[in-house]
Amino acid sequence: MRYGFQKTKIAAAAVLAGTLVTMYSGNTFARNPEKITFCLDWTPNTNHTGIYVADALGYYEEAGLEVEIVQPPENGAVLMCASGQAQFAVDAQDTMAAALDQDEPLGVSAVAALIQHNTSGILSRAGDGIDSPKGLEGKLYSTWESPIELKMIEYVMTMDGGDYDSVKLIPNDITDEPAALAAHQTDSVWVFYGWSGINAQVEGVDCDYWSFSDVSPDLDYYTPVIVANNNFLETSPDAAKAFLAATRKGYEYAIEHPREAADMLIAGDSTHSLDGSQDLVYASQEWLSERYIDDADQWGIMDADRWNAFYGWLSENGLTSHDLTGKGFTNDYLS
Repeated sequence: MRYGFQKTKIAAAAVLAGTLVTMYSGNTFARNPEKITFCLDWTPNTNHTGIYVADALGYYEEAGLEVEIVQPPENGAVLMCASGQAQFAVDAQDTMAAALDQDEPLGVSAVAALIQHNTSGILSRAGDGIDSPKGLEGKLYSTWESPIELKMIEYVMTMDGGDYDSVKLIPNDITDEPAALAAHQTDSVWVFYGWSGINAQVEGVDCDYWSFSDVSPDLDYYTPVIVANNNFLETSPDAAKAFLAATRKGYEYAIEHPREAADMLIAGDSTHSLDGSQDLVYASQEWLSERYIDDADQWGIMDADRWNAFYGWLSENGLTSHDLTGKGFTNDYLS
């Protein structure tokens, strides 16, 4: 079983991560805690569980860090991180492209994958025939009107022999995807299965789903990721490594103890957006706990070939004006 295999890896890795956290806690910034601001990409959810676990169990404190978890400003987490107002933030490889595709790229780098594979795809009502990309023909699709989003839809439909021009695009103002589908407000919507797909099960809405990574390996990009301010990485490498080592311990705990970790996420949610959603959080956590590491050697690692395949795909489809191959990520700060 994959889950048992992960536990074997985690048991060995925990020794190393714990040693590194202890080692870093002997540094100067442990005696004078290094203040870290960590900006989320959204309200707290199970993508973020390991961060809340690391905070609740004192892993950051043990590493000599004083971590403040904050909500993103209106202009986004990555801009807050690039400006130096946050040392770390949550973003995704696809949305990072805009930050990197400039004559003077924003000073941020992805330093860890929160989830090893792309778990996003298209959710639709069961039986409506949208169980494959071609099934979107003639159907309503709720869109954010992102060029990358729409090109991905066109790409997978074309691969499946479908006619993208027949899709009926409507604005995506949906907050509860299963409820919107059940009410026929839309026929299809892009979701992250670990939250919205699981929510359909919790709400008892029968849905079909297919993932982009199953259609094309080029679309198995990293989402979400932890990004860091480049200047912070250069000037405070030990603090950066300590933060990621402690965060890794948090995610490894969440993998082995999903229910307890979910409780820590709920308790740590200062926005109260998770109030009344305990069943969803528990179910989502069970599903995601097997996917934080998945088939990787350890939590957080990013494969260069996969990273470059997606940015190569963006370039081939005219979505970037600069060559982003090999840019925007590093594994150097992972233990």
